[in-house]
Amino acid sequence: MHEFKYKGDELFCEDVGIGGIAAAVGTPFYLYSYKTLLDHYRKLRDAFQEINPLVCFSMKSNSSLAVIRALVKAGSGLDVVSGGELYKALKIGCDPKKIVYASVGKTDREIESAIRAGILFFNIESLPELVLIESIASRMGRTVDCALRANPDVDPHTHKFITTGKAENKFGLDFRTVEKTFADSVKYPHIRLRGIHVHIGSQITEAEPFCKALKRVSELIGAIRKSGGRVDWLNIGGGLGIVYRKEHPQTAERFAKAILPMVRSLRVRLILEPGRFIVGNSGIMVAKVTYVKKTRSKNFVIVDAAMNDLLRPSLYEAYHEVLPVIRRPVRGKITADVVGPICESGDVLARDRKLPEFRPGELIAVMGAGAYGFTMSSNYNSRPRSAEVMVIHGRFYVVREREKYEDLVKGENIPKELK
Repeated sequence: MHEFKYKGDELFCEDVGIGGIAAAVGTPFYLYSYKTLLDHYRKLRDAFQEINPLVCFSMKSNSSLAVIRALVKAGSGLDVVSGGELYKALKIGCDPKKIVYASVGKTDREIESAIRAGILFFNIESLPELVLIESIASRMGRTVDCALRANPDVDPHTHKFITTGKAENKFGLDFRTVEKTFADSVKYPHIRLRGIHVHIGSQITEAEPFCKALKRVSELIGAIRKSGGRVDWLNIGGGLGIVYRKEHPQTAERFAKAILPMVRSLRVRLILEPGRFIVGNSGIMVAKVTYVKKTRSKNFVIVDAAMNDLLRPSLYEAYHEVLPVIRRPVRGKITADVVGPICESGDVLARDRKLPEFRPGELIAVMGAGAYGFTMSSNYNSRPRSAEVMVIHGRFYVVREREKYEDLVKGENIPKELK
């Protein structure tokens, strides 16, 4: 569910017409619904309320300061995967004891910053990382809480690029190594192993892969405790799917009903790391039609947004619904690709869609673009990144200004030998 709906023939974000926002802000831009954002956060929180979980929104899905501040203000913690995300999390006032830190490649500097900030714990992905954190914590005179990321070797039945819990993926440790590391924890006097972290992938639409992973993790926790180890926390990651096309993803309630019995039996504090589930359908991208090109073999609706603005269709062949911002019922239909101006054949936002016969200057809305949209955008082809806008209580706010050409050369220098 989301708050992007037609009122008459115009698409609105909550109670604000999108055409008026485009006239004021220009295109392309990302547009977020504050109400949708909080509704989805609360649905997940409330579904698990009987065990009082810590919900840590996954910043990699959307790290806009306005988005993460809205969620933190509503009670959310944050899941970070880089020093930059940690910086932003602290900047908007997130309680460090509600921050967990994943990533297979944490650097010395990132680890030091997180220890200094006093985060809840690191999710450790490898033994070399464990050794490095021990060394840095020792040097800083600190004792650090950590969880080990266990790789359950479960197929989540999603796109291969967003599968993270199979044996061939780069993430986490095999169960035997996890169990042995807990048993050898005295080797790491500046680390307290407090929990298990598991994350099997993204855009998962059914509970079965989660249940399968949890069954294996519950056996692992039992073995660790039998050997004298302590597991207080279980972080089951994120990965809940949303509707992009015709998917029928599980609701928060159905997901909770499926896994709560197993979680209760483990006597742990639960952490959830949702990203897409909360923000995916909370945002859209708005673009303007530049040309309509008709050839003998194909039609193209060329717009002013491109793969540098929204990468998912080019990278994953992901489907995003494309809607007109203003509906014109008498207009004919054509089958066309929606493409951008970038010099790549892969610069496609939508393929072979039946669309209204758009005219130059008309607006389109690319739906379900709130997750992995702006966060994956770039300056490819020297294109300034787009603006971000949020509607809150009947008003719209520019929460990130559109980049200017001057921003494209910020920090660059020409050596004097070239002048």
